Amino acid sequence: MQTQNNGISLDLADYGQPICNLFVQPKTAKEWEQYMLTEQQIADFERDGFVRGIEVMSDEQVDILNEELVKLQSLTDDERELFYHYESNESEDPDRVLFHAIGGWRITPGFHDLFWSPAYRMAAYQLLGQSFRLFHDQLFCKPARHGGVVAWHQDYSYWTFTKPMHHLTCWIGLDDANKENGCLYFVPGSHQWGLLPITGLTGGMEAVREILNEEQNASFDNRVANELKRGYASFHHPLTMHGSYENVSDRSRRAVVLNAMSFQTLGNTAGYERLDALKDFPAMDQDKVLDGNFFPLLFDGDKELEALAERVPKVNQAMLYHNQILKQV
Repeated sequence: MQTQNNGISLDLADYGQPICNLFVQPKTAKEWEQYMLTEQQIADFERDGFVRGIEVMSDEQVDILNEELVKLQSLTDDERELFYHYESNESEDPDRVLFHAIGGWRITPGFHDLFWSPAYRMAAYQLLGQSFRLFHDQLFCKPARHGGVVAWHQDYSYWTFTKPMHHLTCWIGLDDANKENGCLYFVPGSHQWGLLPITGLTGGMEAVREILNEEQNASFDNRVANELKRGYASFHHPLTMHGSYENVSDRSRRAVVLNAMSFQTLGNTAGYERLDALKDFPAMDQDKVLDGNFFPLLFDGDKELEALAERVPKVNQAMLYHNQILKQV
């Protein structure tokens, strides 16, 4: 464990609880009610594979994270080693820029504590249908006028080194996001398509059409722009097809992504074809529960909610996660 001179760990993964006062934590089960998603929002998620417009942070909290983001984009060599992935520019287009990093929660207190935002935790509990753990975070930053794309993909196609498929992605804007500055897009209902082949993460936006059938291509033409004010979030299923286009505006488009997983998720790395991509990730042994410092329990529904847990609307886990066909087509 790396430590500062005062004995405090440099790796914030050593702290499985909030470490600053950025997010006030509910003290009673009743205080969680203000963060509950409605039954309609749950139904929308089950039908479309995503739900959006959920406030996770205030403007003041976003400002703090944007200050920390400046630090994360100008790190020492020791600090950069704590990331699982770090690319100042991951774009395949030489005229575009896409900053992409995984592991910021280990470096600065705000990005660490964002996983303990009460609004995030309650929504994630409802949309996963059970208690859950931290999987990892991501930062995606597109500068003004030449920000790169994030090509169409399903998250779980990159996460088959875990099992079962019981994950949830939360996208939070650190800037207002719209079509001009490269907001996210979703294809409604695409979480019912099964697991599709990977066509690349930062290349051509039309490559995905080659793996879609006629009906799926028709749905793709009805994709929905995920325009959000900063501090607001969308949540999507691990099979929902999504991507984002170039930033051609005069504004930046910065975002943080929080990835969560069922508290029972296991490693599935034996025979994984892209093991080199995991070389800087924590160990994820085959058939072992992913727990410990790097995968802390973020929400224990029975403990946090007590009797309220019986009244909280939650997704149908069997329909959304357990009965999905994952064979690639």
